[in-house]
Amino acid sequence: MSDHAVLAEAIQKRYGEKRALDRFDLAVRKGTVHGLLGPNGAGKTTAVRVLATLLRFDGGRAEVAGIDVARDPRRVRGRIGLTGQYAAVDEILTGRQNLEMFGRLFHLGGKRAALRAGELLEQFDLVDAGNKGVAEYSGGMRRRLDLAASMILAPDVLFLDEPTTGLDPRGRGEVWDAVRALVAGGTTVLLTTQYLDEADKLASHITVIDRGRAIADDTPDGLKNRVGGDRIEVVVGETSDLAVAVKTVARVAKGEPETVESERRVHAVVTDRVAALTEVARTLQDEGIGVEDIGLRRPSLDDVFLRLTGHRTETTEEKAA
Repeated sequence: MSDHAVLAEAIQKRYGEKRALDRFDLAVRKGTVHGLLGPNGAGKTTAVRVLATLLRFDGGRAEVAGIDVARDPRRVRGRIGLTGQYAAVDEILTGRQNLEMFGRLFHLGGKRAALRAGELLEQFDLVDAGNKGVAEYSGGMRRRLDLAASMILAPDVLFLDEPTTGLDPRGRGEVWDAVRALVAGGTTVLLTTQYLDEADKLASHITVIDRGRAIADDTPDGLKNRVGGDRIEVVVGETSDLAVAVKTVARVAKGEPETVESERRVHAVVTDRVAALTEVARTLQDEGIGVEDIGLRRPSLDDVFLRLTGHRTETTEEKAA
């Protein structure tokens, strides 16, 4: 049997002349969180809709839970869950009533639906709020309830499409905890997001998609290593000390140091991170150079995205604006 819960090979999807997916490939290992990272319009949601049988594709091949998506979509639907960008729960009902309603829609019957609702309220830490109207829930609680609803039939694969859009940091943390608990229970999660920190914290493997194609596929650390590995960074107190700092950093650097004169900053890739930091700090101290900041920096997924695509994600640009 395959070790993969989701496989896509050369998937194509067109809308008129536009190619939403252009020979898109994806391989998601069982029992993991796999991140699908890219900007708006990259093809993330289209890929999820294809794999979740909501959208027919024009070419290629796809399997979910070992079932061919094109040949047997009904069987695929019985093995998956899907949570979209916005919570799809009824605010008039209580949390428990929402889950019982979804259970009945899945033909569980009254008793089984009530039993399953109780199990899910406990699993997603919503027992105390179970008899409250959803209108009283925080954003994070609503998303957790939405996740619970998608788990009514305990699917093998759960598609999460931008699950924390619009949530505050606390709400995002609550959803992240819920996702981790699902994976610990054996569910495979395909997570689409444009939040770089979300992919970094949750996913054990990440596929970067841009213009409908997978342009990179690796672990978060593997992707970061593509932009040069660890860097040492020094910010001196005076611009006149920058030349000495550059010379000092160059002794331990792999390649030429880079300088940002306006920020009195120099940084460079290093191989032996601890030894490099120790030597630079000691040398600058012996030279009497005033240092405002010194440290080791790991590349971020934003650095990876910039290197791979030539532009940053919209989320990063919005934060910088």
